[in-house]
Amino acid sequence: MTLQQPIQSAQGSGPAAGATFDVAVIGAGVVGCAMARRFALEGAHVAVLEKAPDILDGASKANSAILHTGFDAPAGSLELACVQEGYREYLEIRHDLGLVHERSGAFVVAWDEAQLGALEAIRAHAHANGVTDVQIVTARELRTREPNLSHAALGAVEVPGEGIIDPWSAPQVYLEQALANGASLLTGCEVTGGRFDAGVWHLQTTTGVLKARHVINCAGLYGDLVDQAVLGCAAFRITPRKGQFVVFDKAARDLVSAIILPVPTERTKGVVVFRTVFGNLAVGPTAEDQQSRSDASTDEAALRALIADGIAKVPALEHMPVTATYAGLRPASEEKEYRIHTTPDRNWITVGGIRSTGLSGALGIARHVYRLYSQDGPAHERLENPVVPKARMLAESGPRDWKCDDHGEIVCHCELVTRREIEAALAGPLAARSLAGLKRQTRVTMGRCQGFFCTARLAELSAGHFDRPLAEETGDA
Repeated sequence: MTLQQPIQSAQGSGPAAGATFDVAVIGAGVVGCAMARRFALEGAHVAVLEKAPDILDGASKANSAILHTGFDAPAGSLELACVQEGYREYLEIRHDLGLVHERSGAFVVAWDEAQLGALEAIRAHAHANGVTDVQIVTARELRTREPNLSHAALGAVEVPGEGIIDPWSAPQVYLEQALANGASLLTGCEVTGGRFDAGVWHLQTTTGVLKARHVINCAGLYGDLVDQAVLGCAAFRITPRKGQFVVFDKAARDLVSAIILPVPTERTKGVVVFRTVFGNLAVGPTAEDQQSRSDASTDEAALRALIADGIAKVPALEHMPVTATYAGLRPASEEKEYRIHTTPDRNWITVGGIRSTGLSGALGIARHVYRLYSQDGPAHERLENPVVPKARMLAESGPRDWKCDDHGEIVCHCELVTRREIEAALAGPLAARSLAGLKRQTRVTMGRCQGFFCTARLAELSAGHFDRPLAEETGDA
């Protein structure tokens, strides 16, 4: 089904005067976007409040883009249920929404005797979680399947269902579908407080007061602070966990065919070697707890350690140039579990502590929260024929715009991004308002030259569209 009606949005403007929404979703990360979609499809009148100028600007802007099966999630946990429900729904809707999914499979590789001894427990845990196609492979079979892996590998657990996706076009189209079916988006709209009066929330924001009968806090890295500011208390505390990544040149992508996972530790899933749908090979993340909720800088020592780790596992990487480095922040809390709880007497649901599995679990989390909401909430009339938009295709394996005969001007030659793609990303209800937002919608400046050759042209094309002109943004960098 194609887009049948214009999407309505209040991007960048204040709350609708006098309107009372059924649900206000705070935060437009991947979980907030999935939440808005689910509630809109169920017939609720939804508003999404995002403090940044662009969506996906917090924890969701940087991750490993793996669609997980839940094979290693804690047994019987809410995380396991949400990841597996989200996995199933993603596969169900991917063709209709034009989502990317490359089922590469994964190997959890043992690099020493202790890790080798842990493989049977990993396999048994996966089977207990219902992922029954997981099996142990010998070092010989692993070398046959992944000939570029170091011969130091002693064996592995194979997880055939793991795969890679586009981390940005998926949540983007979730929110596009919500907007196409009646939701509203307010960017540059930070929630600073609120009061609950006669069954209605009056949320104080930096752009005015928004009224909603129910609130769902999906504020990610700031989730505990939002609870504290509005409810007066928070049941958890976020301690941001930085994950740094190294992206190798596109020539490195075929050095592995599957995701290469480490045997996890009690604290972290560890450093992964993985292909991206954009045609690169990446190594990461690190796991560094910090106090800052915004500092996503990289440091040389950590990046050198990641490169060394990658080379130790895939020796041919020693001869591959690094295209880019980046870091993301995960909203870790005192516990590994998702911190999802309700405050029923105040029509409030908190969705916090969603760490590394947020991209995989988002659709499942949204379904779980809707079930919590509907236990005591009003009945909505589910949409019978919802509008179904198509995601932008950014994957190398897909029908990219530059492959069309009429593609016109190519602006970013490293990533083969056309002027038509850029102009589309600068228009509409989710128009990019910054270079970072434009990157996530088009891949511009993500290639070998990191914007050296195309930034001037991008400044011309984006003039009048960004909150700050591109010349100011790049001048600060």
